[in-house]
Amino acid sequence: MSVSRRRRIPAGRLWEASPLTYVGLVLACVLSAFPIVWSFIIASRDNSAVYEIPPPLVPGGHFGENVRRLLDNEQANFMIGLANSLIVSTIVTISVVFFSTLAGFAFAKLRFRGANILLLVIIVTMMVPTQLGIIPLYMLMIKLGWLGSLQAVIVPFLVKGFGVFLMRQYTASAISDELIEAARVDGCSTWRIYWQVVLPLVRPAAGVLALLTFMETWNEFLWPYLVLTNKTPTVQYSLSVLAAGNYSTDYVQIFTGTALAVVPLLLVFLVFGRQIIAGIMEGAVKG
Repeated sequence: MSVSRRRRIPAGRLWEASPLTYVGLVLACVLSAFPIVWSFIIASRDNSAVYEIPPPLVPGGHFGENVRRLLDNEQANFMIGLANSLIVSTIVTISVVFFSTLAGFAFAKLRFRGANILLLVIIVTMMVPTQLGIIPLYMLMIKLGWLGSLQAVIVPFLVKGFGVFLMRQYTASAISDELIEAARVDGCSTWRIYWQVVLPLVRPAAGVLALLTFMETWNEFLWPYLVLTNKTPTVQYSLSVLAAGNYSTDYVQIFTGTALAVVPLLLVFLVFGRQIIAGIMEGAVKG
């Protein structure tokens, strides 16, 4: 009897969310957003708000003053850090997306000797922790004379094995061999096939890779801290200078800098997030 009742249930009802699901989603959203919101709240107050119990949940009226104090801090050079992080993250993101989509297309659709070995080497590089290469990479920066310059945080990360592997897998599944052959019959060169056929079709995955790369580069701390100075900082370097006070720590400045540092990431998500998710869902429905 129970089996027959289960069969009578429309298939669409199996995907209806229960009230408990909505409660869980709302709770997850609140817990995820609270640190960011609280950073902006503390950034609009004075240092006494950091020690208040319970913590304040309403913004104060000192945000403009705190921002001015932050920008006047000559040791942190926060505006220079924001500009440098934007430059570094943009260049690295564009480079990673371009080379990853190009290499992914080559590994997925082109036949050449040694392809499997090269792909295996790329996968192996993904398994090696970044920390193991810091010392030899630092010595290389010294020999090149790049310490204290943005080249040191740009050039070593222009290509990433994860991006190549991701785009290779997506290209192999999203683009058929018949489409590539049809483009060759029409007289397209390999470069034109990549630019006009492959690149538009892998845009959803490329957008996801761009978001992940931009966030990773923007939030990178250890390597910029080793090779840069307070004259050419990134935003994370500037935040570390704020945290390393001489006699006391100004927590309001740290929270103000953190709040301002989060704004570019939020803008990237607001501008590109919905478009990328829509592209992924469209590809899933077509598949």
